[in-house]
Amino acid sequence: MAVALLVALSAGAVLAQSDDIKLGQFIAENPPQPAPAISFTDMAGNAASLADFKGHVTLVNLWATWCQPCLKEMPSLIRLQAKEGAALKVVAVSEDLGGADKVKAFVDKHDLGKLAIYLDPKNAAMHGFELRGLPTSVLIGSDGKILGKVEGQADWDSDKIEAAIKPLLPAN
Repeated sequence: MAVALLVALSAGAVLAQSDDIKLGQFIAENPPQPAPAISFTDMAGNAASLADFKGHVTLVNLWATWCQPCLKEMPSLIRLQAKEGAALKVVAVSEDLGGADKVKAFVDKHDLGKLAIYLDPKNAAMHGFELRGLPTSVLIGSDGKILGKVEGQADWDSDKIEAAIKPLLPAN
């Protein structure tokens, strides 16, 4: 069941009609909840975790090389990072099982090197956040609490998403 749901989301398919599923829209967490303790590695194999980003507003984007909606939203994530600068850290965590070589080749091929890319081949982040599919992005405040998330492909340049997240960012 979980695999079918993951495939449905990654293919951009609409999930079963439900009021709580709003693909591509920022949904605020009210009240904000503590983010799970999640570990992953950087592209060089060095250990990293969400705790490393405490003190910064961080957008954790979970994605995979095989996920077409993930690829489609990544250019807008790059533009979001460039636009917000130090006010926001965009952290792209690959959920690929294939490891660094596969992800590096993909990042190079699609010119995604401007994003901070991390690896999570054991899918610890996906399980820790209790995600239903990819892509999913989780906005975490500087205090380590989840401010909200976007399930499915998002247009990070849209006025609607900007209006939702801008008030959650520190002043530039």
